[in-house]
Amino acid sequence: MNKVILKAEDLDGYLTQADKDHLSQMDEIFRQVTDTFSILSSGSQVKVRRDHSTELRSSEGSPLDAEERLISLYNEMGAMMQGICKEEPGLHVYSFQTPHESHAEASRLIAKLRDVETPDQEFVYYIQRAYEMLFKLAYGGIEGRDKNYLIVKTPVTVPVQNFAVHKITNIDNLIENTVMCVMLRGALLPSMIMSKEIEEYSSHKYVTPFALFRIKRDERKHENDMEYILDLDKSFFNLESLNGKDLIFADPMNATGGSLVTVVKYLLAEGVKPKSIQFFNVISALKGALRVVRALDNCQVYTLWMDPVLNNAAYIMPGLGDAGDRINGRDGEAHPRNIIQLIADYGSNIARLYRAQLREIEDMVLAGKK
Repeated sequence: MNKVILKAEDLDGYLTQADKDHLSQMDEIFRQVTDTFSILSSGSQVKVRRDHSTELRSSEGSPLDAEERLISLYNEMGAMMQGICKEEPGLHVYSFQTPHESHAEASRLIAKLRDVETPDQEFVYYIQRAYEMLFKLAYGGIEGRDKNYLIVKTPVTVPVQNFAVHKITNIDNLIENTVMCVMLRGALLPSMIMSKEIEEYSSHKYVTPFALFRIKRDERKHENDMEYILDLDKSFFNLESLNGKDLIFADPMNATGGSLVTVVKYLLAEGVKPKSIQFFNVISALKGALRVVRALDNCQVYTLWMDPVLNNAAYIMPGLGDAGDRINGRDGEAHPRNIIQLIADYGSNIARLYRAQLREIEDMVLAGKK
């Protein structure tokens, strides 16, 4: 059995006492939040708007301020998480670090991803938007850098062939040493999106190499005894190609941080010395984000939205369900798709848009590199 296993208690060993105190406080606040859920989901309330505020009243007319209470508690948790992240330079949360007018865009996008009514194709569209915003968070606010000029041939040919000139920030030295490290299934399409962004911003149309890791959680376990299993026989990577590189991981959900820490600790044990590690998430749980930056040196976590807690099964709350299933569709238990089958199921639109990335992935898989 060629596998690497990391246990939850090993992850918790990286947390400081202050981290544990903060997480305990967050759990207590969220217990109050869940008390409001039963009221809001009972269906007996009627929303009454007055002076731009909302209160809930029962059918008998007695005040039930569950919605206002919920808003207040979420604001309290948000302020607390913002304070925690401010003290940790490795954590970058879009809604905490961008101008206030940008927050509504991120909030609306996350709301669409969370919504049970959002169909799978629309979910993929919002995932693509999310990673464009995350790329901008990591690379778009860099001041004092040179400009690159893009000269574009346009379709207009009258009276002569037209060209346009566009300036973009020169970030070649930040992106042209990168390797996309894919923790399979749910992370595959996000990794392709990030690689495409890098290609488009590179003066040399740099297409990232890929390293593919097969890692999963033992879903029979609970949050406090979870195990993370890296299956090396079903992974595809070249250790030499990872040494000295900027390793980018793009997983839409960071619940516990266990998968990332397992992969990186394995690479370090094999003698790989990354130049840097960057972790891009659409939603990250506070606990998972703290575990990652505590466990890994020279690691930066970029997340569009931070959620406060995990449940006993180690799922993010309020979360958005299984992002991998919503991006890729659900596999049958008896016949899970391999990486090539997964790529084929993306269809022609994705294949045309990310053709350079798919070529890199297919070459790695078909070569069977380790």
